[in-house]
Amino acid sequence: MVYKTTLKSLFAFLITFLFFVGFGFGQSIFDNPITGSDPSADNPYIINQYKNPNITVSGIGRGSGLITLATPPVNRYAARTWSTGSLDVNDFFEFKITPNSGYKIDFVSFVYTGQASSTGPINFAFRSSLDSYTANIGSPTATGTTIDLSGVDYQNISTSVTFRLYGWGGSSGQGSFSINDFTFNGVVSALPVCNSTPTTCSSGAWDNGEPDLATPAIINGDYHTGTNGSFSACSLTVNAGTTLTISDEDNGAPINTYVVVQTDVTVDGAIEMEPKASFVQLDDDGIVSVIGSIKVSKNTAPMNAWYEYTYWSSPVSGAQIGTALADSNANRRFLFNAKNYLDAKMETGNNNAQVDGQDDIDDDGNDWQRVNGTTVMQPGVGYAATHSEAAFVIPPGPFSPPQFRYTFDGPFNNGEIIVSVYRNDFEPNDNNWNLIGNPYPSAIDADLFLDTNSNIDININTPYTLDGAIFLWSQNTPPSSTANGNEQLNFSSSDYAIINGIGQTAGGDGLMPERKIPSGQAFFVSYSNAAIPLSITPNADGHDIAQGEVVFNNSMRVIGASDNAQFFKSSTSKSNPSSVANKLWINLTSDNGVFNQTLIGYVKGATNTDDGSYFDTRKNASTGTSAILYTTMDGSNKEFAIQGKAENSLNFSETINLGFKTSINTSTLYTLSMAQLQGEFLTNNTVYLKDNLLNKVHNLSDADYTFTSEVGEFNDRFVVMFNNQSLSTDELVADANTLKIIDLDNDRVTFSITNNLKIKNVTVFDLLGRELYQFKGQNSEETYLLSSLKNTIYIAKVELSNGATITKKAVKK
Repeated sequence: MVYKTTLKSLFAFLITFLFFVGFGFGQSIFDNPITGSDPSADNPYIINQYKNPNITVSGIGRGSGLITLATPPVNRYAARTWSTGSLDVNDFFEFKITPNSGYKIDFVSFVYTGQASSTGPINFAFRSSLDSYTANIGSPTATGTTIDLSGVDYQNISTSVTFRLYGWGGSSGQGSFSINDFTFNGVVSALPVCNSTPTTCSSGAWDNGEPDLATPAIINGDYHTGTNGSFSACSLTVNAGTTLTISDEDNGAPINTYVVVQTDVTVDGAIEMEPKASFVQLDDDGIVSVIGSIKVSKNTAPMNAWYEYTYWSSPVSGAQIGTALADSNANRRFLFNAKNYLDAKMETGNNNAQVDGQDDIDDDGNDWQRVNGTTVMQPGVGYAATHSEAAFVIPPGPFSPPQFRYTFDGPFNNGEIIVSVYRNDFEPNDNNWNLIGNPYPSAIDADLFLDTNSNIDININTPYTLDGAIFLWSQNTPPSSTANGNEQLNFSSSDYAIINGIGQTAGGDGLMPERKIPSGQAFFVSYSNAAIPLSITPNADGHDIAQGEVVFNNSMRVIGASDNAQFFKSSTSKSNPSSVANKLWINLTSDNGVFNQTLIGYVKGATNTDDGSYFDTRKNASTGTSAILYTTMDGSNKEFAIQGKAENSLNFSETINLGFKTSINTSTLYTLSMAQLQGEFLTNNTVYLKDNLLNKVHNLSDADYTFTSEVGEFNDRFVVMFNNQSLSTDELVADANTLKIIDLDNDRVTFSITNNLKIKNVTVFDLLGRELYQFKGQNSEETYLLSSLKNTIYIAKVELSNGATITKKAVKK
């Protein structure tokens, strides 16, 4: 079937500038130091509070389950009768904030100090009215903390929002808890209002200057962004008889252009979008009115055969699949019905012998459902289709392998789009696959999508719907009779590229996905078992089907030089700047076409145990690939495509276990190589590969490692490490280039080592192996006196600060 996607991203962006509201920035928009002899007597308490003049606030109040203390506390807002059991929905402190008409709030943080009595509450939750007080925000404590409100959910707030701080779990109902002071930080700004005077473009020239996000734009003559340039406008009107072409080329040269509109779009003429162009509306309530036509063209990825599937999502509303995907095979258009997906049984090598377990294949094969040509493609829903076999024999253009163009006709999708996702709770150990897609005529940012929808902590039940990974189909492997599935020939699930919170890995085509999901692109996600469902409904088999929601909104939409490129872009750089997290990508290839990739990342928030898909995303169980590479971890039997590890675990003692499987029973040469690395430690130090079967350590930074293997599963054969103590003789010679020996005047010799290492000891031998000198060192460069050596060859054995030893010949003049 499928494969199954951040660190918390802060509010971003658009177009040629990056607008970033970072945690800790902004200013107070509502605060109160809470002073006085009995502030708790008021409900709410508003004395001494400050508020931004463009908002209205309630003060600090308390829920109906709380009462004041018998002895009034000074300089704090206190209450007692907090629940001693579980959270009580009536036991809270409350803050209501409302932007004035014409204004919006971009929150940054909530900061408070507090205190609890010895018998007062010990558990706390901070929640908001935006989701009816279901999701926990941050980690509040009795003594106070800073709660991050910079996520997308708390940006562009133009209506009232109420925050509540709940407490519970004390040893006595008479125990108290108080807020001693609080501050809401953020930015209050005016909502965009279009100028009364528009600018009109006729014959490529604007009569009132180029538009901007405050100026309405009218297109009154054909306009081509490849020639006339990208633009932004407050509103956009395309007059009858004119065409606005949003282009991805200029006279044959690639150039990805865009149009950004703050509010409404009216099309009496025509808008035509080329495959890599972008159109963005900023206002979620912006209207798209079409009397003329809007057409969005998209290209497939390069295709080697007509039966290769493309996963589609419509960027317009109302498009029928038979029209939008006119050149697809009418018998091979599918949607994925997640309500029908159940994986309680597994097989091996497509042998149809099912046993208990999971292989990421629906047990009865009714998850993929064929749709007819009149099916309307719903916004945010994914569909799969192959190209028509007859049309494939006439490939378009100069592409090899060919790409095929499809056109979606209808009003642009815009604003918040909610897509239902499902899971079958009869089997708790399977993945809960759902095929969804980018609903907009622009790319979306994967990190902002995950930030809005993903459950990052698998140990906490939350309303965040998804496990933390995105799976993008990148077919390259031909269908096989040994790949698990419900057909005689099935595709390999290793052909999914993966994006999760710490990075991304290439699929079968070897191309690394960007962290932007192009328009028209559908992808698989997994509905988290930890997510609190909106509803549970039994199906025909009596199994509970949980329903949740995935949210798309305009704040996820992006524009950039390559953000909307179809579908992936390869990375040719092996080393990236060191001012980023340490990450290492390793490839497995072979002389008969195998390609597999795994990623290890040392990132904030990850641990060295299984943290869930946001940090640790496993290989698909039904892979069917002839050979795969993965990582393993202690305490888990999972095979990981992406593994996150604690930042501080990366040192010279660190080891990474690489697992390897193969079913190839013919003579094959396999190769392990570093596809890419980044981060200060990995950039400045050598990466070694230990082959436990051959008892050999190889310098992977210098060269790829080639090996052979019999059929089987080998979870202990390979180890990645950063200490070369066990290097074989051949490997030591190869690594000797990092050591420089320079003959100076006056019988002195300088020894210099690279890679941020230091020299610990130097021992000098003659060619008969007799020890002549032994020196101590503590720097990366040391100079010693070798007065007894004259015009002769000697051997220097240099021990380094990481425990490695290099032996090298030199000549003393």
